[in-house]
Amino acid sequence: MLEELQRRNYSAITTRNYLRVVTEFAKYFGKPPDRLGLNELRTYQAYLLRERKLTPGTVINQVAALRFFFVKTLKRHQFRDFLPYPQDRRRLPTVLSREEVSQLINAAGTLFRRTLLMTLYGTGMRRSELARLKVSDIDSQRMIIRVVAGKGGKDRDLPLSPALLETLREYWRWRQPKLYLFPTRTLGRRLDQHRLRPISNAPVLTYPLSSQMVGQPETGSARSTRLSIGRKRKPQKSHTPQN
Repeated sequence: MLEELQRRNYSAITTRNYLRVVTEFAKYFGKPPDRLGLNELRTYQAYLLRERKLTPGTVINQVAALRFFFVKTLKRHQFRDFLPYPQDRRRLPTVLSREEVSQLINAAGTLFRRTLLMTLYGTGMRRSELARLKVSDIDSQRMIIRVVAGKGGKDRDLPLSPALLETLREYWRWRQPKLYLFPTRTLGRRLDQHRLRPISNAPVLTYPLSSQMVGQPETGSARSTRLSIGRKRKPQKSHTPQN
């Protein structure tokens, strides 16, 4: 299965998730996955929804991994029809007004949090993309931010506003990041998770933040302003078209 994923140039995250799903499927029945069939697939899909109570979106991702294994790897093409995607009642994301976005950013409290939130909402990039953002990705001459290997492994350019550029410059003068724009520390990514401040005795800042830690300032500001940001963030500024 790993070879099939690599031949199709799937991202490292997708590859890791697909392998994990198939491993968990095999462990549930205590057998190698290639010895399991349609009855086990039906039972397992019901188990994910009824007993584990996973969201339809999560189960869809698991079904996609199992489909890949049985259809692409084992060439059991007839299995596709027996692995339906569960219905996912999608909710409209919470769309904040410009005033609410300003409240969220102003409630950040620290320059680190404020710069992080301004970058998220000023560009609309994903949390995982911001976590890997490098200093060299900021192009003040062309007024763009380059996202490298974003969703689907694609690069794209996002607009850089003068206000965000000024904040980024103030942040850089304060923290002086070398590689990643929002770095953490090398020893197990040691960072104060409640205040998102560097630990004084930790080594040099060289590693990117995790996506989960990128979301902490957003959640904290939302709580302090009593704003509901929901599960999805919708920025007010639209993306530039991909090159």
